[in-house]
Amino acid sequence: MLPQWLNWRIILICIAIVLVSGTIFYSQYVAGKIAIEERKNVEAWVEAQRTILNSSDSASINLATKISTENNQIPIIETNEKDSITGNFLNLDAEKEKTENGYLKRKLAEFKSLRHPPIIMVLKAKPYTANQYYYGESELLKEVKLYPIVQLIIVALFISIAIVALQTSYRSAQNQLWASMAKETAHQLGTPVSSLQGWLEILKEQEVNQLIVPEIAKDVNRLLLVTDRFGKIGSQPKLEPTHPAEQITGMLEYMKKRMGGHVQIVFDDQPIKNIFTMLSPPLFDWVMENLIKNALDAIEGNGSISITPAINDGYLLIDVTDTGKGIAKHHLNSVFNPGFTTKKRGWGLGLSLSKRIIEQYHKGKLFVKWSEQGKGTTFRIILPLLPPQQAV
Repeated sequence: MLPQWLNWRIILICIAIVLVSGTIFYSQYVAGKIAIEERKNVEAWVEAQRTILNSSDSASINLATKISTENNQIPIIETNEKDSITGNFLNLDAEKEKTENGYLKRKLAEFKSLRHPPIIMVLKAKPYTANQYYYGESELLKEVKLYPIVQLIIVALFISIAIVALQTSYRSAQNQLWASMAKETAHQLGTPVSSLQGWLEILKEQEVNQLIVPEIAKDVNRLLLVTDRFGKIGSQPKLEPTHPAEQITGMLEYMKKRMGGHVQIVFDDQPIKNIFTMLSPPLFDWVMENLIKNALDAIEGNGSISITPAINDGYLLIDVTDTGKGIAKHHLNSVFNPGFTTKKRGWGLGLSLSKRIIEQYHKGKLFVKWSEQGKGTTFRIILPLLPPQQAV
């Protein structure tokens, strides 16, 4: 089933096609009628010229002169019987005729391309002498012919604006849906997490392995953090000056105890040890966790993951590279789309939410820097650095 905004797009396109088609047919019909009237006017003008040349009746001459002067719209060029320009023309640019070489020839070629048969005024039968009158289109006729194109541009602009508005509305509705689902998930997780906290307190009082209890406590605290994250989706997070190196180190300490022994993680924090940037620590942790989990899935329990930070022109760069299976080229443009996943389970929201967290909330960038099937993948995070004087 097509999404609602796509149905509207199809309807709008159909309406536009009908409107433009109707306008084109009607404009052609009107243009045809105007063309017929213009030819009649040119014929009347030629006949008036004939009367002025041949008549001795003053009344006829006056009427013919009046008809001649009334034609101030249709351009006309006169040629002789050999189709050579005589130099007489009407409603053309006299200044251009004086200054531009071949101006009349170009205009005559333009008139002939319109396929208007010339109107012929025979002056002598023997030897045959005649004037031929070629004519062009008035400004009115040109505007009528251009009208469908103008309307097509206006309709296309209207449809583009309508489609953008519908897409924005659809995305907004989808975003509200995801936010509502996240908040509901946080609410549902709250009850069992509270219960786990109670059981954890009981375990602390019992004589159990004291090495296990702290790790369980970490997992329970992690669940509390997850519920807090989901509960804040849809709200503007609070950013604060933060050491990114400390955040990444803390995340890695948690993750290392929950991954296979054949996985090697490398992180050198020296380039950014004293660096501050504006972060929402819980959300930044979420992004790093998602990228590391994706890397773990890619290497399938056997390989290495390197987190390489760097500073470049006022920005913090963080590359997360794995030696896993890589991403197919035809999937590179889709990895951040909501719902996209190559896994058998999961909703495919991790990378989509991570990109939103980095780009919308932290004014940074998250993208696939490099990937090759069978060799691995690098995701890059770019974040603006906090100037030293603003770091607290």
